[in-house]
Amino acid sequence: MPGALGRSCCPDQNILKSPPESIIQEYDRMDYLEEFPVLFIDDELHSDTAEGRASREIVKELKKEDFPVIEALTARDGVHAFLSHPHASCIIIDWELTPEATDGMLTAGDVIDLIRERNPKIPIFLNTEKLAISAIPLGVISRIDGYIWKLEDTPGFIAGHIKRAAKNYLTDVLPPFFQGLMDYVEEYRYSWHTPGHMGGVAFLKSAAGRIFYSFFGENALRADLSASVPELGSLLEHSGVVGEAERKAAEVFGADRTYFVTGGTSAANKIVSLATVTGGDVVLVDRNCHKSVMHAIIMAGAVPVYLIPARNEYGIIGPIYSREFRPDVIKEKIRNCPLIEDPASQTVRLAVITNSTYDGICYSAERIEEQLRDVVPYLLFDEAWSGYARFHPLYAGRFGMHPTDVVGPTVFATQSTHKVLAAFSQGSMLHVRQGRGPVDHPRFNEAFMMFTSTSPQYTIIASLDVATKMMAGHSGKFLVEEAIEEAIVFRKKMVTVAEEIRASPLPAENYWWFTVWQPDCIMDQEAEQALPEADDALLRNHAGCWLLHPYDAWHGFDGIEEGYAMLDPIKVTILTPGIRPGGGMEDRGIPAGIVTKYLRKSGIVVEKTGYYSFLVLFTLGITKGKSGTLLAELFRFKALYDQNSPLEEVFPDLVRQYPTRYSGRGLADLCQEMHGYLREKSIADLVRRVYAMLPEPVMTPAEAYRRLVRGEVTAVPVSELEGRTVAAMVVPYPPGIPVIMPGERCGPATRAVVDYLVSLEEFDSLFPGFESEVHGADVVAGDGRRVYYIYCVTP
Repeated sequence: MPGALGRSCCPDQNILKSPPESIIQEYDRMDYLEEFPVLFIDDELHSDTAEGRASREIVKELKKEDFPVIEALTARDGVHAFLSHPHASCIIIDWELTPEATDGMLTAGDVIDLIRERNPKIPIFLNTEKLAISAIPLGVISRIDGYIWKLEDTPGFIAGHIKRAAKNYLTDVLPPFFQGLMDYVEEYRYSWHTPGHMGGVAFLKSAAGRIFYSFFGENALRADLSASVPELGSLLEHSGVVGEAERKAAEVFGADRTYFVTGGTSAANKIVSLATVTGGDVVLVDRNCHKSVMHAIIMAGAVPVYLIPARNEYGIIGPIYSREFRPDVIKEKIRNCPLIEDPASQTVRLAVITNSTYDGICYSAERIEEQLRDVVPYLLFDEAWSGYARFHPLYAGRFGMHPTDVVGPTVFATQSTHKVLAAFSQGSMLHVRQGRGPVDHPRFNEAFMMFTSTSPQYTIIASLDVATKMMAGHSGKFLVEEAIEEAIVFRKKMVTVAEEIRASPLPAENYWWFTVWQPDCIMDQEAEQALPEADDALLRNHAGCWLLHPYDAWHGFDGIEEGYAMLDPIKVTILTPGIRPGGGMEDRGIPAGIVTKYLRKSGIVVEKTGYYSFLVLFTLGITKGKSGTLLAELFRFKALYDQNSPLEEVFPDLVRQYPTRYSGRGLADLCQEMHGYLREKSIADLVRRVYAMLPEPVMTPAEAYRRLVRGEVTAVPVSELEGRTVAAMVVPYPPGIPVIMPGERCGPATRAVVDYLVSLEEFDSLFPGFESEVHGADVVAGDGRRVYYIYCVTP
């Protein structure tokens, strides 16, 4: 039975055991741990009763020792206080809380249930009378840590027990590596090793350095250590507390082994590739892959065979069709690859799949593994954008480390922890689930060391350790669920706003609003419902709400297989007017680049911008204020557009920089001019054709790169690219996917690639300030034009 805090009870049963005195002293000198408050939920806290006075005396005793207290007078306030203060260290609940209609008639038992669902470990004490204990349900007794009898024990005695329980709880808050790093920094040692600033002292010897020191703070600089600190173990050897942190991460993320990577998922992808692939091996590659995968293929000297993803009329990247994974289709691809000398005997060594896609399409990882079971020994899921999937049932079976009893390929999952969880930039994890492909750690670690500095940034490692702790247990599910809930609220609101605009007395030309790329209707067990009317719990918990059904028109991908791909609800793609459903361009339109430029001016930076779409992420850091601000700024843009507000008001910096081009123009004028150019170029159809057929492979990417390094290349204007073999990967943003790979050549059948690049070049000259970003192209500006040059192999 949970313990009571009364003196008359046996201490072994009735109070939480205290941590070692050394730990208490350690916490006492760590001032920042005093920021963990105690939450009192008591409707008599401010009343002039004996119970109220006793509660206030306990609070007074806690505050006397600098222990913060949060007070809540109703059950609903208590729940809100807990949700907004997840760092609370102890919770006191009055069992006799009076249910109120305004809070949904929540009882103390309901509050305990809600808290325990979120945090199973935080100490909870019931404030009650001894005689009332027998009436407390067993389900409540099993979920609390003890009782407070505030009219029988002294306030100082009760406050002491609360503090002890809170400190005992806090001993388990810190994960192993971060705890070790904090302990080392707190010892204030003289350092005789790198880095040269030696805990930040060097920065204090100049004015600029002192500002740098003040901006980042002493702890950040004292925690910037080198591999010379044995107490923190070795990232390269996976020893000590860093090894312990990696083992804990493997447990939390469902892997057999986890590696902390401080060079981002770019480095993680290269580690996997260089550990499994050698020269001449065939790699089955998602054409939608991140460029780091292609860099790894170049470094390994491997031969890529591509899996072709779908595109819709908006240029949104769809999934690789399931049929692409059929063994007979893969064999046919190998037979047709001119870079493979003996196709009949050649097998695939590694398959690389982007999951989820940049636009939020999640695959059935289970189905892909089943199809590739006898095709490849190694399978890499690049999950840079979905490291949270394991922690919510919505994504069951749609991530690499999903639980399984089937022996298939050895699965790797590379995750950008810093992108979608809570970690410093460049902090990533590489997870391994052992299958039929052997992974020998000492040999695998050689590849790991190739891409890991011998002086890794310890704060990145610590952030990965903390990210693991945040996702452990119940908290991971609720952190992800909050993001899903916020995304659902935003999605619904965007639809209802559109309905309200159509019902308002506006001029016909002002009836437009932004559309969200999502299912129009949701099918529950009883009937089909429009998305805004669908139950939030249904949308939050059932993947069927977000599946890309083959008969649905909203996603625009023909021939998709049932149950195979799902839209991740936290990745919200907003569509701007200009493209008709099903394809074709409208007479009027609003290019997304103009909208996102306006949003950026207003302090809102989106993740990705296409021609008529842009992507916003609802990750763990999202708040209602952030999504509300986005909605307000979209309203503001609409008002500016409808009024054709002068560009001097909307984009004053743009007009100052290019006065001849933009002064005297309105926002709607600019949108229509830009849309007119894109419509003339049939940009929606052109983008589809660019990815519909691959350029001809002439040489391996490694050979093309060798020519580049040796200088056996020529810079060729994109208008003259047809018939030339490129030596560098060409990646336009948007959409951020390669249009041509090293060693490939464009011919008449793939002329769309050249036309597309030429259109980007022309666009830059026509609309300065809205230039495209094209990796792999050397841009030369002059005479009011920008010319793209691509390095091609010299004939």
